Amino acid sequence: MQLTKLDNGLTVVTETMSHLESAAIGIWVNAGTRSEEDREHGISHLLEHMAFKGTTRRTARDIAETIESVGGEINAATSIDHTAFYARVLRDDIPLAVDVLSDILVNSTFAPEELARERHVILQEIGAVLDTPDDLVFDHFQASAYPDQPIGRTILGEEESISRITSQDLKNYLARHYRGDSLVLAAAGAVDHKEMVAMAKEHLSGLARDGTLEPEPARYLGGERRLRKRLQEAQVIYGFEAPSRRSERYFAGRLVGTILGDGMASRLFQSVREENGLCYSISAFHWAFADSGVLGVHTATSKGDVKAANALIIEELLKMTDGVKEEELARAKAQIKAGLLMALESPAARAGQLARQIMILGRPVALEELLADLDRMTSKDVAEMARDALSSPLTLAAVGPIGGLPDSAAISGRLRGSLLV
Repeated sequence: MQLTKLDNGLTVVTETMSHLESAAIGIWVNAGTRSEEDREHGISHLLEHMAFKGTTRRTARDIAETIESVGGEINAATSIDHTAFYARVLRDDIPLAVDVLSDILVNSTFAPEELARERHVILQEIGAVLDTPDDLVFDHFQASAYPDQPIGRTILGEEESISRITSQDLKNYLARHYRGDSLVLAAAGAVDHKEMVAMAKEHLSGLARDGTLEPEPARYLGGERRLRKRLQEAQVIYGFEAPSRRSERYFAGRLVGTILGDGMASRLFQSVREENGLCYSISAFHWAFADSGVLGVHTATSKGDVKAANALIIEELLKMTDGVKEEELARAKAQIKAGLLMALESPAARAGQLARQIMILGRPVALEELLADLDRMTSKDVAEMARDALSSPLTLAAVGPIGGLPDSAAISGRLRGSLLV
């Protein structure tokens, strides 16, 4: 792994995988949904779409054909914290990929007629989420965990906000956030670091350096949001405050989520599904943002099983505060280690990992350091993490036939009562 910072603050990070003939290249921007102002809700995602709709050098068709004509792939993604534009190409086509990626960031025109078409596409995308309860419940969950904050907003935006965003708004947002200090050019695979630095200087050194704009600090508050709908299954998510990515307890949060609900051997899967047949799907997760985090449990169950499934989920959550067996802890650590190691085998995953580490932690983190941090976690750390999480305000989101689900006050009372014993 090698790293160079250009004069304008842009970071170039590469990892050479000499056995590969291809490379993954991406430009990560330290701006996402939580960087938006109130009237801009959804602009990060809209800009991601519009970047592919034409530049001063290429039409939208040219952008797609230029990469696909050499057998490559190009795409983008928007998250709460970041936006990424990336490509996968063969070794000889790396300069072309860097040229195209730089072009769509530096020279996009945001033509009004293209914006009108793409706005309509995104409004259809928003409508699709509203028709997909297992997506919709996560939007409601995020909004309930972080109410009235940018970090709690949906990535797609809302019909009202998307409809009023103009080409000038896109240009203003780009100028405000897409600056040298905010960008990481990351590449992994058949790459040469010096060549990548030279290409970055050629295409991106003209970006201004004004420093990364810090988003509004996250404040986990918790809350409840329910939507009754005539569906076959009830979608339910329970959530609690958990460590951020910058926290020393980050891996304690990961371990709680993994032991609770990551895989068929997890506690929730065995208890709620295998032993009692109360659901088809159930899982736990730890979302770690730069400055906040959430531990969550998601399940989809039938109308008649909502109440019984809820009782079992609460029971398993409380059991986590008693500690975990050493074999459970070892299995969870092995699962997390495998994920970290497997990422090293994928150039796309590795490039993204390096970029996110630089943007969130300020530096790339060696695998040995990550594994050491994970290995230090004990059964006591896991139990304390679970207790601290369950002592925080509850977030509850539910969509579907949820009449049998107790309200958040009743669930919180059950948790608090048991934790005080």
